[in-house]
Amino acid sequence: MKSFPISVIALIFLSLTAIIAQAEAPEEKSLVPLKAIAVLHPTQDNKVSGTVMFTEVADGVQVHAEITGLTPGKHGFHVHEFGDCAAADANSAGAHFNPTKQPHAAPDATARHVGDMGNIEADTSGAAKLDYLDHNMSLSNDDRSIIGRSVVVHAKADDLKSQPAGDSGARVACGVIGRAKSQ
Repeated sequence: MKSFPISVIALIFLSLTAIIAQAEAPEEKSLVPLKAIAVLHPTQDNKVSGTVMFTEVADGVQVHAEITGLTPGKHGFHVHEFGDCAAADANSAGAHFNPTKQPHAAPDATARHVGDMGNIEADTSGAAKLDYLDHNMSLSNDDRSIIGRSVVVHAKADDLKSQPAGDSGARVACGVIGRAKSQ
């Protein structure tokens, strides 16, 4: 009779040990890269629209943007702190995303806002495309994650130096960044 309770206790102990070991094991990283998308919508009295795709790669985040309805030339292009494009002028998106408290700068600068993506240049038809690798932003669950924030396109070129935001003028489009299907 005494061996039955000891057997039950041993079985419970082994089961709990296995559950704890499994819970403490590091989670395997998915082989499918994380992806995010922002669908850009025009602000009041503008006709700008497009998409910005973000794909996690080994050494950063690949950014691919296709935008139409712009005036020809360069336009400031940033990740802003809030995923809120509800205001007619997109001011509800807040300031540039800057969790590291760095100065505003070019996307290739060592010290810069995480949200500084520089400029996107539209051709004479108002269409713009941009592809670049960003080494500061993240799609993971960390302080540099852009998920749930917004992409804002501005009316003028970003001078890449004026503080706090590059003097790029009014906001002409805004889109919230959300997780995208990874296939």
